[in-house]
Amino acid sequence: MKVLVTGGAGFIGSAVIRQFIRDGEHAVVNLDKLTYASSPEALAEAAGSPRYQFEKIDVCDTPAVRAAFDRHRPDAVLHLAAESHVDRSIDKPGAFIETNIVGTYVMLEAALEHWSGLDAAARRRFRFHHVSTDEVFGSLGPEGHFTETTPYQPSSPYSASKAAADHLVRAWHATYGLPVLVTNCSNNFGPFQHPEKLIPLAILKALRGETIPVYGTGANVRDWLYVEDHAEALRLILAEGEPGETYNIGGRNERTNLEVVRAICALLDHMRPDSPHAPHERLIAFVADRPGHDLRYAIDPAKIGRELSWKPRHGLEAALRETVAWYIENREWAEREIARSGADVRLGLAAAGRR
Repeated sequence: MKVLVTGGAGFIGSAVIRQFIRDGEHAVVNLDKLTYASSPEALAEAAGSPRYQFEKIDVCDTPAVRAAFDRHRPDAVLHLAAESHVDRSIDKPGAFIETNIVGTYVMLEAALEHWSGLDAAARRRFRFHHVSTDEVFGSLGPEGHFTETTPYQPSSPYSASKAAADHLVRAWHATYGLPVLVTNCSNNFGPFQHPEKLIPLAILKALRGETIPVYGTGANVRDWLYVEDHAEALRLILAEGEPGETYNIGGRNERTNLEVVRAICALLDHMRPDSPHAPHERLIAFVADRPGHDLRYAIDPAKIGRELSWKPRHGLEAALRETVAWYIENREWAEREIARSGADVRLGLAAAGRR
């Protein structure tokens, strides 16, 4: 197979490509416009392979996307390209509407045109796999889990844009017959995650001896999924998922944000016992909450377990330990990413007076 991956220089996309090149025989074409959150370093392992090709392309650029389909004639598409940071979406939602909605539309149209021109056997094999988030479902109460049939109730511009994209993908299946797959995942973490996100930001702040910001009271609950487990699930679904179906991918690792940050601090105390900032938990500070902050997310991954025999291989504690160790070892990379993007500046508080 030749798989066209969009957003392959991003956190999740690069993990998928590394696995494709390391563990399989598929050829991979990576379409990425290289935004602030992209990391070519995350693809160093794949870059030397003859089965890997990179195209600097914005998914909103219709002529460029169609030309890429014509050049590469992919057997499948794994669509990961997206703006993904909730706080940024609160301040500047336009980029999220453009990339997440318009970009998905452009990809669907190019894929449909490509698929329509294939022979019968290739049409049966082709897949368009759209990668989404559990945030489209909105906020859960203290009990229950998101399933594949949970109604959509997005709360942020980010989650609303992803919800719109999900609907477009399903509409292209229902209306035109395009063989699509949709996945909704819980919060990812692991190596090469951009340091604007909670776990890497907490690690870097603690290493610097700076205040570790925790929104509100830290009671917001997330289900954490190690990125390598997510990448394995995406590859499995692309290969064996039923066209037209949705699969929820979760780690069964519910924790409050405060619990996660405290766990990071405890790991740093153990790994860096001579740090002048230990005990690192004293650096935690509660800050103004994010507008529209969903209280709890929790994925029920029973369907993918039942139908495709998938389950995560990494527990939260062990994977978090590996992640903290990776950021200690690769602190220079993380500091460069922060300096390049301003990721340590608080965003998402301009909702009331945004212009």
